[in-house]
Amino acid sequence: MKSLTQSPTAPDFVQNPYAFYECARKAGPFFHWRDYDLACTGNAAAVSAILRDRRFGREVPPELAAPIPAHQAPFYAVEAHSMLELEPPRHTRLRNLVLRAFTSRRIVAMAPEIEALCTELIAAFPPGEFDLLECFGQPLPVRIIARLLGVPETMAPELLAWSNAMVGMYQAGRSRAMEEAAARAALEFSAFLRGYVEERRARPADDLITQLIAAEAEGERLSTDELITTCILLLNAGHEATVHTIGNGVKLLLERGTPPGMLAPDRVAGTVEEILRFDPALHLFTRWCYEEVEVMGRTFRRGERVGLLLAMANRDPALWDRAEEFLPERPARPAHSFGAGLHFCVGAPLARLELQIALPALFAACPDLRLAAAPAYADVYHFHGLERLMLARCG
Repeated sequence: MKSLTQSPTAPDFVQNPYAFYECARKAGPFFHWRDYDLACTGNAAAVSAILRDRRFGREVPPELAAPIPAHQAPFYAVEAHSMLELEPPRHTRLRNLVLRAFTSRRIVAMAPEIEALCTELIAAFPPGEFDLLECFGQPLPVRIIARLLGVPETMAPELLAWSNAMVGMYQAGRSRAMEEAAARAALEFSAFLRGYVEERRARPADDLITQLIAAEAEGERLSTDELITTCILLLNAGHEATVHTIGNGVKLLLERGTPPGMLAPDRVAGTVEEILRFDPALHLFTRWCYEEVEVMGRTFRRGERVGLLLAMANRDPALWDRAEEFLPERPARPAHSFGAGLHFCVGAPLARLELQIALPALFAACPDLRLAAAPAYADVYHFHGLERLMLARCG
């Protein structure tokens, strides 16, 4: 297995990780990423196999669990109940409870709300140059998630700040200050939700929190801590990736001069899938090995960890013709951007719906949009999204 060096915080990598991915692809199905001391793969077949193999998972094997530093304890107290970090049977129970409320019918029913919110946000764009992420990309998903959960929409700025602080724990260049900020955010977010859960126990409503409380009352034994962590996960995961994808997608459409017809009702699904494939929001996800298993000639043993490079797999020429080209006219089919297997993103249908509504609404209302400054990606790996997206109208 070839060993490669590439700092995930190096400016050239932050702006274009795909050059390193193509170099790594030449090393074979797996390579050793020296900066992480981690076996990694961006081979689409290997990524798909590991995501679906129950011999790999997110939970750390008990014998490898390390003591948690005191300043990080509040953050990991929340993570301890996250279905993102759990395996069956706890993962199965939590996921099933969420899916009872997070139904396709409920998601589709939100389409008019998403359309109305897009119209409201677009109408409020300031004259001259503006940051699309600040004016549109960030408020849209956080307000939609707030409505879904049933928490006050006026809390959107606080929810956004808590989310940004907590996801900093997944970034390659995280500092002690970021770790402390994530811990504070976990404490504040949990305290807010704990009070709100009690309010919903007394006054049920038609929202996700109420439905999770009802499931708990019916004997599913969803603890309050699990309920709070599930709500935090839905906000953090549902918001962060959608913000990045809106920014990356609008950047792509403008840079490539994509014809408006590619956002027509019969074409927009394919365009969204190509955005998700070509420049996704999440690039690296890891799995622990639970027993000896061979994948494409590489033997993993219990306790080893493997890095799955989702964005690299999305450009695997063995799976995609002209993989290095942005081709929204491709027939719509999923890539690896939402994962696969047990941990396939429960929010994927909502994210797709938001994108399929938001992008046509934006370009229909503002057909003369142009880039007002060269877009730059933020140093947020394992995520991949823009610092800002400065736009203007041609008139």
